[in-house]
Amino acid sequence: MLTGLAPLVSQRTRLLILGSFPGVASLAAQQYYGHPQNQFWKILQAIWPSSPIPSGGNSYQNRSAWLLDRGLGLWDVYASCEREGSLDSRIRQPMVNDFSALLLQCPALEAIAHNGAESFKHSPHTARLGLSVYKLPSTSPANASWSFERKLAAWRDVFEKHRLTD
Repeated sequence: MLTGLAPLVSQRTRLLILGSFPGVASLAAQQYYGHPQNQFWKILQAIWPSSPIPSGGNSYQNRSAWLLDRGLGLWDVYASCEREGSLDSRIRQPMVNDFSALLLQCPALEAIAHNGAESFKHSPHTARLGLSVYKLPSTSPANASWSFERKLAAWRDVFEKHRLTD
């Protein structure tokens, strides 16, 4: 049984991005979107072009603070699961995270955006929180049918709705 990552949120989080479950590279690094081919960080940089991603030192810690400062949070729908490899289709025995408890940590939360189809399967659970819920195209390298530009347009649209763009 694999265990996911803790939520990356703050009191200022207005939009929560929910993935399905961290891939092998992300679990090994204990970092959200740790696979170098995942387009998550590249999309954020394109949405916030006037605020470059911090580098140097502990770059993941800096990137995490960078997105938290802008009202964004990260988590996954699954707290734990069994899986070989990183593909969502290989997830077995998943345990869903407790989303209602998250509201106490994020009083400014307005919306949840599911990063990909596997995460979006749980939109009925997240919709019960009374927040706006969106389905975003997955930033995973496995989602090769969407171009970067098409993914970026979909992501930017949600970010604009919640005043999270430069």
